[in-house]
Amino acid sequence: GPRGTEVTLSVFHTDEDELREITVRRDVIVVKSVILEVREGIAILKVTRFGEETTEEFERLAAEARQQGVKGIILDVRNNPGGFLEGAVDLAGYFLPSGSVVVIEEDATQKRRELKTRGKNSLGDLPVVVLMNQGSASASEILAAALRENRNDVVIVGETSFGKGSAQELIPTSSTTSVKITVARWLTPLGNQINKVGIKADEEVKLTRDDFEAERDPQFERAWEVMRSKTQ
Repeated sequence: GPRGTEVTLSVFHTDEDELREITVRRDVIVVKSVILEVREGIAILKVTRFGEETTEEFERLAAEARQQGVKGIILDVRNNPGGFLEGAVDLAGYFLPSGSVVVIEEDATQKRRELKTRGKNSLGDLPVVVLMNQGSASASEILAAALRENRNDVVIVGETSFGKGSAQELIPTSSTTSVKITVARWLTPLGNQINKVGIKADEEVKLTRDDFEAERDPQFERAWEVMRSKTQ
């Protein structure tokens, strides 16, 4: 419909008995892929997706956080559906030494290829808490697992992630059609399966719909407590 007009969506949640009607206004929605907030000397970096601009945005905001003298980082990848795998490898390079394994790509013949960091580890001396939930998928799962399995001071708070650990390719079958084929699966640096398994949180904390509607965020509150204990 025309921009600026309203549309009503009927939404059914699996844990409810009735439809909910939500009215939204049609418009172009622009969401930054990286958002920074600094609170009491702690950087809260929210990564909403891994797009073409994500690495550049993260580099700029990481430098800004450093300039403010932050003592720790809460990395929020909740509801991050993923995107470019290279973005996860790039971001891992800010937290891990160069040459660290970020993810292992395994094909149908079980041949493996390791993707490693190339960054400067500019945030590697800061404690990290990762916030993750069931909406965290693909590249966000890869990043979370890489940080935890390569470092001893990374804690994941929230819920087990989505479990999207496979790579697909589009293969043309005619001038107008193509088929999407799974060509590999992704494993964590220690060789653990991601696909249909997900990444389990170190500290399981749920965020219910009641919490959301009351504007409570117990997941973030716990992540904040863990970070405060690391930086005090």
